[in-house]
Amino acid sequence: MTDQTIETDYLIIGAGAGGLCVADVLVTESDASMLIVDRHDLPGGHWNHAYPFVRLHQPSATYGVNSLPLGQDRIDPDGLNRGLCELATGPEVLAYFDRVMRSQLLPSGRVDYRPMSDYLDPEPAGGRTVHRFRSRVTGLVQTVAVRKKVVDTRLGNVMVPATHPVEFPVAPELSCVPLNALPQLNRPYPRYVVIGAGKTGVDACLWLLAHGIDPDAIRWIVPRDAWLQDRANVQPGDAFLARTFGSFVTQMETVLQADSASELLLRLEAAGQLLRLDPDVLPTMYRCATISRDELAQLRRIRDVVRLGRVTAIEAGRIVLEHGTVPAEADWLYVHCSAVPFQSQGPEPIFQHGRIAPQLVRNCQPMFSAALIAFVETLGDKEGLDDAAMNRLCQVVPLPERPHDWIRMQAVVMLNQYHWSQHAGIRQWIEHARLDGFAGRLHRLGKTDPVIQALAQRFKAAAVPATMRLQQWARAT
Repeated sequence: MTDQTIETDYLIIGAGAGGLCVADVLVTESDASMLIVDRHDLPGGHWNHAYPFVRLHQPSATYGVNSLPLGQDRIDPDGLNRGLCELATGPEVLAYFDRVMRSQLLPSGRVDYRPMSDYLDPEPAGGRTVHRFRSRVTGLVQTVAVRKKVVDTRLGNVMVPATHPVEFPVAPELSCVPLNALPQLNRPYPRYVVIGAGKTGVDACLWLLAHGIDPDAIRWIVPRDAWLQDRANVQPGDAFLARTFGSFVTQMETVLQADSASELLLRLEAAGQLLRLDPDVLPTMYRCATISRDELAQLRRIRDVVRLGRVTAIEAGRIVLEHGTVPAEADWLYVHCSAVPFQSQGPEPIFQHGRIAPQLVRNCQPMFSAALIAFVETLGDKEGLDDAAMNRLCQVVPLPERPHDWIRMQAVVMLNQYHWSQHAGIRQWIEHARLDGFAGRLHRLGKTDPVIQALAQRFKAAAVPATMRLQQWARAT
């Protein structure tokens, strides 16, 4: 169909959480215009495909865009998250992102939102790059003239089982479904085989247990055990500040107490900073997974845990894994939870000529990272910062995979935190940022609370030597 041209300051590829965080800050901190292109009918990215019983694994209070709170800022009174900040449900998150678009971004008059559209690969033309997108409904192709930069959020694409079928053959007489199908069950099964040990696998197991399935009727295939974060240690809010800050201080002090990178992880566990599913199995993975101790206690009720690597096939009579086989029955239900959560192409500079590639700049906090990156972009115009200067302020924190990535992430985070503390504008923005949930409270309560003041002194003593040791270990790993 006929090509039409649209002019804009920023072209944002993707209306998922990261893209909306960037757009939100650009709207509130600049007068720029932007065009948001997304393949879904509604904003929210992978949340459009989330399983019905999904909940955030982190507090609602520090999720979403910076300008609009998510949730009711309450403490869960019961359940496996009792005593901790609320965790939004999938429908709540999806409705929230729609509200962000309808009540925050579009009313600004500077956001042009094009859902149901595919961004096409850019083409060079006459010394410039031509950007285009195609409507999935009409087929109309439109050209975008970008005055400033393209914001490409695809580096952080999240993969979910509902959109990524199993990567191994399954015998046709067997029932293998994504966990999205669990609420549609219309009969009981003698056994449930949960395949995968990430967030979706954990949620599938907890859902089955919550609905009264005998833990001995669950077989859990765990390709790799992971180090887990205790959710109680990362709570926002005044009431939790002493524990949250104390947890971070303890981590820095533990770095100084450890004689090696390998010993550090065990010391962090002993200090209550890391958890694991089985105390007799040493984890070989770390991916920022967060869990409550009550959830962990429920998971430990499952005794049939298979640790033979990834599934390579489910055949009549057996499950074939990388390092062995286990029996299988035709009348069992096989629950697919094995999609890779993040489709990462590896780190690259965040600020490039005419392009922004949002990635982590603080460990395990993609929303805060995207918002801060957008704020630093606005500083580029206000303070005349070039890409190199902005990249120094936003060094990429690598996505975690192995246990030692805890060290690699923390080493970069500490360096970033130092650079931010030296820039008055960034420091002030972080102190007022909803997505941070920490710095502002620390600044305010640190003036009067003796517990916080004592923790601040301990942190001051440990921070620099711990950072140096983390960087040394990071280079070695």
